[in-house]
Amino acid sequence: MTEIAAETWPEPPLAGTEAEAVLGALERQRATLAWKCSGLDAPGLRATLGASTITLGGLLKHLAHVEDSHFARLWLGSPVGAPWDTVDWAGTPDWDYRSAAEDTPEQLLTLWREAVARSRAIVDTALGAGGLDQLGAYTTRSGERPNLRRILLDLVEEYARHAGHADLIRESVDGLTGEDPPR
Repeated sequence: MTEIAAETWPEPPLAGTEAEAVLGALERQRATLAWKCSGLDAPGLRATLGASTITLGGLLKHLAHVEDSHFARLWLGSPVGAPWDTVDWAGTPDWDYRSAAEDTPEQLLTLWREAVARSRAIVDTALGAGGLDQLGAYTTRSGERPNLRRILLDLVEEYARHAGHADLIRESVDGLTGEDPPR
């Protein structure tokens, strides 16, 4: 897995626009996950902590799915593509977590990086067409549609929650602790 360089650590602007602040927070959370998963072999990515079955590899695969599903389903109103479109989610709702044990570290990192790249491209296009108030294609039963701001903030929340899991799991694997990469 690739190491994260401290000098390239993303930091949200102190006085940027709303879009810059939200995207900066998301990029920092993405970098935190990448750092917590970096440099580990397959057993490291399969390690669990306590009674939990969550693994760092499972988090990578789950967050790749979250990236793809949020933008495909909520923003574009389209079906989610491979590999997510062949999963029986009703029968195996935790497929992304469980199936990660079958993947190599390289496959997991590639899956996650490609999902992030797709998300970044969608957001760049969307912001080029307007701001965070633009509405996504998804419509709830009550007729509401999420705006780009809400979709991005949901991603920030999802990453932040799982970064806490990643902190604990990584510490149990090799003692790596902290919120920022070593400088």
